[in-house]
Amino acid sequence: MKIKAIQFRKDGFYTQPFVFGGEDGKDKYDINIRYRGSLQNYLIDTGKDVILVDTGIPAGLPEETPDEKSLAFTGFNCGSYIDNLKALGYQPEQVTKILLTHKHADHSGELRSFPNAQIYVNADEMAANELQGISNLVPVAFTDGAYYNFPESKKICDGVYFIKAKGHTNGNSLVIAEDEGLFYMFQADITYADEALYENKLSVVYEDLAAARETMDRVREFVRNHPTVYMGTHTPQGYENLEAKRVMDLDRPVPTVWPEVSFAKKEASGKYVCSICGYVYDSAEHDGVAFEDLPDDWRCPRCKQSKDKFNKA
Repeated sequence: MKIKAIQFRKDGFYTQPFVFGGEDGKDKYDINIRYRGSLQNYLIDTGKDVILVDTGIPAGLPEETPDEKSLAFTGFNCGSYIDNLKALGYQPEQVTKILLTHKHADHSGELRSFPNAQIYVNADEMAANELQGISNLVPVAFTDGAYYNFPESKKICDGVYFIKAKGHTNGNSLVIAEDEGLFYMFQADITYADEALYENKLSVVYEDLAAARETMDRVREFVRNHPTVYMGTHTPQGYENLEAKRVMDLDRPVPTVWPEVSFAKKEASGKYVCSICGYVYDSAEHDGVAFEDLPDDWRCPRCKQSKDKFNKA
């Protein structure tokens, strides 16, 4: 089995209120403490199947322009998802299966580039706007019983399991691949930084807080009882853990490497981008209403997150 990271944004950050504030509230944490951010998804080559875990952001999604008040910044482009997949030696036509952790566009953005693949999606996620019009979706009901301490799972092929992990979204899932005595856990937004798993903290982005807590507890229990390489989407720790085959030890955290953050001013387009789902707010498409003039209780039309999750583009 070969496992590879497909990187497409780097040098981002996620603030402590964003990463830790789901249960305690953002005001309990310091916005000036930032953890390294990035964007990458993963590929599993079993020798028989080429499996993608998520498919990057949509081509052409504008970069964000963060400032000192930004809660999160996904990072700067470092090549498109498809180009970086090809750079690893794989063509879209070779992909046989895609395991979608959830609907948000930084995970589902290039699904349409893989018409030959079966796209496995939690059945509870099928109505999502991001997935409409895609004909090769396979709704998953997780009928294969428990996978260790996770009650609902679907065996995709030998050594690869799709697991229900509700909370971040109501159809959230995770993936575990078993290889040479290790358990590779591909998780999307259960945590945005590994520090949150060590500290047992939930992020501020969830659709079901109680379910997110249950999922976090199950992930931590699994990690304690199995040699687990923990691979996230939004932190360089994801691909660093993979490259080192680093087993997560909750009692011995890997020392935090702090990001180098600068807020270089550049000309903004007038558009704003949701750092959670990638929705682009363009005043030209909203009767000329500037983003700054939207009411404080306005929510992202796609993921229902608040205005403070948006950055200038």
